Amino acid sequence: MPARTVAVIGGGVGGLVASNALRRLLSPEHRVVLVEKHLQHTFAPSFLWVMVGARRPEQVVRDLRTLTHPGVDVIQAEVVGIDPGAQRVETTQQSLSYDYLVIALGAEYAPESLPGLEPAAHSFYTWTGAAELFRALQAFPDAGGTVAVVVSALPYKCPGAPHEGAMLIADYFRRRGLGGKVRVDLYTPEPQPMPVAGPALGEAVREMLLRRGVGFHPLHKLTAVDAAAKELHFEGGRRVGFDLLVAIPPHRSPRVVRDAGLANEAGWIPVDRATLATRHPNVYAVGDVATTPLPGRWKPDVPMLLPKAGVFAHGQAQVVARRIAADVTRAPATVQFDGNGYCMLEAGETMAGFAFGNFFATPTPQVELRNVGRMWHWGKVLFEQWWLTPPGPRREALRLSIALGSRWLGIPVAV
Repeated sequence: MPARTVAVIGGGVGGLVASNALRRLLSPEHRVVLVEKHLQHTFAPSFLWVMVGARRPEQVVRDLRTLTHPGVDVIQAEVVGIDPGAQRVETTQQSLSYDYLVIALGAEYAPESLPGLEPAAHSFYTWTGAAELFRALQAFPDAGGTVAVVVSALPYKCPGAPHEGAMLIADYFRRRGLGGKVRVDLYTPEPQPMPVAGPALGEAVREMLLRRGVGFHPLHKLTAVDAAAKELHFEGGRRVGFDLLVAIPPHRSPRVVRDAGLANEAGWIPVDRATLATRHPNVYAVGDVATTPLPGRWKPDVPMLLPKAGVFAHGQAQVVARRIAADVTRAPATVQFDGNGYCMLEAGETMAGFAFGNFFATPTPQVELRNVGRMWHWGKVLFEQWWLTPPGPRREALRLSIALGSRWLGIPVAV
């Protein structure tokens, strides 16, 4: 059997899971290469805790090389070119030939694409942004005011995060004794919270927001921000004032995938939803950079798409790794991505809800929300600790704890 090279580009959730799974599944003569420009690997689900001071920034970051299995060849470089025909990736360090390619480059943020947003807004969607937002919350005056949390454009990753962020900000001010003085409002262009998950889940999340004093404003498409006047401009002419603006920035795909002709008109890489294969042989895309249509539409002109979320990147990466390993060893490749996903929705006061279901169900995704409780919060804490622990006995013990707990609760958490 000839030695093969599998190149994984992007060291986020999908890239890290794919690299480690491939290294476990393939014998040592086969090379697994992980290319990532930033060796600081940050755990994005914890940014919400950094935002309210429940974590220090340094607690949620690790050197990427400490989280990869021995035998994964980590190259610190930026991907500047992809040539599927020649089976080659160009980086700032070297040219890399591959037999199989896994694209896990994620999504980029483009706050500059919306007039006035960048100078006016804070965001918890980045590691540094979450730390800066915590300082802004600390500096918010005791006299009170209005905090606007705004989904600035679609699509965006982690569909539950804007709602969690708004509830955690409201909880932060309650703990400061300012609950009656600070108003928190959430604006989104969507018709309900997480519309792809169905009306029942949307209504349940809406109730979570209202119970925690968060104003929810659907069907508000942001068109511009007047930083000097501290004013949001929405489609249709409505204008809303704010004292502190927290924005989920516009997302876009990395330019390198568009330049390579891998993306569709919207900029994302279309994949087979079961195998994550692209239209190019032996080229796969996982996570936020990929796009997968779902049954139904949440508006007549807006199709349902699989949400961009770490849980899906994780599951997709496991499927791709197993399919590549099967192909390398000439074994049947039968495993498929099933569309199951879940999310712990932080609500403050060490409480969280748990949403889970099958996003490939027909005629529409079937997703439910378990009652808010402390158990789900501590489950997220346990998952955080597992993710940030280097491979070894302690990580395996944490994995077993999560697996046993999820089995006992009857929920689909795979680690």
